[in-house]
This record gives sequence, C-alpha cells and structure tokens, in this order.
Amino acid sequence: MTTQTLEPPTSPPAGSDFARLSRTVAAAGLMERRPGYYAVRFALVGAYLAAVVAAFLLVGNSPWQLLVALAAAFGYGQVALLAHDVAHRQVFRTRRPAAVVGRLLGNLGIGMSYGWWMDKHTRHHANPNHEGLDPDVEPGALVWTEEQARAFRGPLRFFHRHQAALFFPLLTLAAVDLRKASVAGLRGERGRRLPRRGLEAGLMVAHAVGYLGALFLVLPPGLAVAFLVVHQAAFGVYLGSIFAPNHKGMAMPSEKLDFLRKQVLTSRNVRGGRLTDRPLHWLMGGLNHQIEHHLFPSMPTANLRAARAVVRGHCAEIGVPYHETGLVRSWAESLAQLRAASAGSR
Repeated sequence: MTTQTLEPPTSPPAGSDFARLSRTVAAAGLMERRPGYYAVRFALVGAYLAAVVAAFLLVGNSPWQLLVALAAAFGYGQVALLAHDVAHRQVFRTRRPAAVVGRLLGNLGIGMSYGWWMDKHTRHHANPNHEGLDPDVEPGALVWTEEQARAFRGPLRFFHRHQAALFFPLLTLAAVDLRKASVAGLRGERGRRLPRRGLEAGLMVAHAVGYLGALFLVLPPGLAVAFLVVHQAAFGVYLGSIFAPNHKGMAMPSEKLDFLRKQVLTSRNVRGGRLTDRPLHWLMGGLNHQIEHHLFPSMPTANLRAARAVVRGHCAEIGVPYHETGLVRSWAESLAQLRAASAGSR
C-alpha cells in the first residue's frame, strides 16, 4: 500500500458548487503556504517542550511532577496537531519531507504510527461520518447509531447503555488505544500494509525506550508510574476534546452527496468569541474551523479563520446549512448523539 495524500479525492466539475467556492478561495490567496507561521509555531512548541523537560529534571522527586505531567500532555497534543498539519501538506508541498517530519513528530515524538494514522485519516476525510466508510464511526467501545448498539451483546451492551456518561472517562484511555492501533496497523492486522513499517516501528521503540528510561531514571518507581498515568490520561482527554466536537452529533448520511455537502453537513465549527477565538485556535490547532479544513485540507491552519467568512457566505448563498456553536455546546451535542445511540442497548 502506498502512502495516500490527504486531499479531496477528485477534482470537482468546473461548474459545481465546490468549484466556484474553490476559485474564490484561491483568488483570495488562502491556499498559499505560510512558512513564517509554521516556523514560529514549530519554534514555540519546541521551546515549550524544552521548558517541560527542564521542569521535569528540576522538580525531581516531588508530587509537583504531576503538574509537569499535565503540562507534558499539552505538549504532546501540540506535537500531534503539528503532525496533522504536516500530513495534510500544509507545511511542505512534496511527499518526502512531509513523511520524514511526520514520522519524527508522530512515531519518535509521541509514539504513534504516522503511516497508520495517515491511512485512517485519509479514509475519514474521504467520507466523514459515513457508516462503513469512515473509520472514526466504526462501532466498538462506542456506538454512534441505535442499529450499531443493537448488534452488541454481553458486557459491552451494558457499557453502551451508559456511554454518554462514560465518554470523558473513556478518553483517558485514548492514548493507549492510539498506540495499540498503531502497533496493529504496523503488523498488518487490519489488512492494510503500510510503507516503511520497519522504520516506523524502530522510531516508536526509540520513543518508548527514551520516555520510560527518563521516567524511571529520574523518578522513583511509584512516582514514575503516577507521572505516566497522569500524562497519558490527560493527553488522551486533550486529543479527544479537540477531535470529538468536530463531527460527533452531526449528520451521518447514507445517500450519495456532492463533495461540498458531504463535508459541510457532517462537520461542526467551534467558535470562541472575541476574547477566546485566538486562544481556542491555538488550543485546537485551528481545527475549530473544521468545515473549512474539510473543504480545503491542504489550506494552512493560519488561513482557516479568514476562509470562514468566504465559506459561510457561499453556503448561505446555495442554501447549505453551516453549523457553528460554542465549545461547551459542541460537547453537549456530541454527548446527545451518544445518548440517542444508547437507546439501541436498552
């Protein structure tokens, strides 16, 4: 299997709704690269991580290390968001540098397979919220429709019955699940052979050895384990809090849709208001502008905010609903879908 590019799968017809929007966006210069923005962002994340490492070494054997673990979780999340942008060719135009930096950020940086995630995320972008096509809505620990819930029996059925209440606690295991799925992907257990599997596995092993070695060399065993648990649990909650509001609780269409409607109707933007918009942008890596990101996945994160007005106006013109809400409301809508789906378990 070759590494896929995270782009719209085909060029739209010249007169389609998306084609007209695409021409407007391109004419506004919103698809142009932003090397300065990414240079600053990489530098800031690097400086932040260096500060976290310094704090880890200076604090030493102290319960205050658990606060350092929380700070490290935020740093891991920022590395994951940078890897996301690299995968979408927002940073580099060509595949090779994107793959090199993506593996350094993903496999070596946070211990997650870049190739596995890229394959999964490509399929998500091609058919967001489409059951049977989007891996992000496959049934498992969570179910997204009543029909999915009815297919389960035994203890998992009881879990699904209460999944809305258990959602955020479950996110504490998300980082573990990412590593487990990464290993399964590299072993070809899901029927999809990834390129450069040996390299990716070696980088993940290097991450694990370096990470665990640092913990148990600097800290006593009990505190090292506590740091690991807090760090990985908080990292999972942070990632889940970024990605869940983007699509959960939105339409899960079964009919064939054109590219623009497929992306807009299944995505949700998260607004922050005057005081919180820029901090929210940094916290969510720009993915609070999810509609624009799904329409133009290679658009640099720094341009998504400006594209919002263009996309929103175009959707109003052609009569396509454009859904945008606050962060707390986005979580509430996501949990509402989980509650509705759990009815199939009762």
